[in-house]
Amino acid sequence: MALSRSRFLSCLMAGATALALPAAKAQPQSYPDRPIKLVVPFAPGGATDILGRLLATSLGERLGQPVVVENRPGAGTVVAGALVAKAPPDGYTLLLGASTTLTLNPAIRNPLPYDPLRSFTPLGLVADMGLVLVAHNETPARTLPELVALAKADPDNLSYGSFGTGSSVHFGGEMLKTATGMRMVHVPFNGSSPSLTALMGGQVQVAVDTVVATTPLIKAGKIRPIAALGPQRLALLPQVPTVAESGYPGFAMDTWFAFLAPAGLPAPIQKKLEKALADAMAEPAMKKKLVDIGLSPAWGPASALQERIERELPQMRAVAARADIKVD
Repeated sequence: MALSRSRFLSCLMAGATALALPAAKAQPQSYPDRPIKLVVPFAPGGATDILGRLLATSLGERLGQPVVVENRPGAGTVVAGALVAKAPPDGYTLLLGASTTLTLNPAIRNPLPYDPLRSFTPLGLVADMGLVLVAHNETPARTLPELVALAKADPDNLSYGSFGTGSSVHFGGEMLKTATGMRMVHVPFNGSSPSLTALMGGQVQVAVDTVVATTPLIKAGKIRPIAALGPQRLALLPQVPTVAESGYPGFAMDTWFAFLAPAGLPAPIQKKLEKALADAMAEPAMKKKLVDIGLSPAWGPASALQERIERELPQMRAVAARADIKVD
């Protein structure tokens, strides 16, 4: 009797195991069957947070499950990046990463709790945010060539503000110095607001900041635009020439945003998420909303994101080495 019961239990366990295996294999096909978390590495309320919430709503509609935004600011996106890199690769934790996360932090932070290429599964590029060189209203220069001439005539007496050491605008300012040959002293602030306040107050003569932060002040006549740092003119500031148009061809620097998941994401889930993102970004209403908040829609599939990281990483490392940009 005992032997019979033992055999019965063994058969029962074997049957349960056999049933569990197909269920585990079928999991990617049933994805998603519960809410998805989208980690945004910035505080609520800014353009990046709005971008995350717009795409979360659109993705939720396409995937049939809510996509819930979780804001995890801190350490220049390192906190959010590390959190997602360590999450299970099941498609239920996603990251709205930035160029800061994937190409700037690896150039200036050592050690870094994630690898930009090996810790994530790329899903796609979604948007760019333009950077702008702006000046105090009483600065004599009105164009980039005039600013270069001013800087060369009085070396080291020109200072530029940024919203932090190691930020995209810090990199942009150092790239400008290299491209133009002018010397400027970097003055880092803790955020756009104090940086632009210092610019308006004349504590620095120029600053590099985002189009989102600078446009209201430019339109109010409180600061003056000099040049857009990206490869194209900005929709919000179409009258402002690019650095390339101002006599420095080939110059391009902006900040960009992308969707990622932890490394090891099953291919069927990756394809489903990539398609949902592509469909969301193809919506005319979505494109208009992004332009309205100062972003440039820039959809690119996972392969385009991978290529952009691989292309820009050595460039940003070279900028950091040349300008001795470090963050402890």
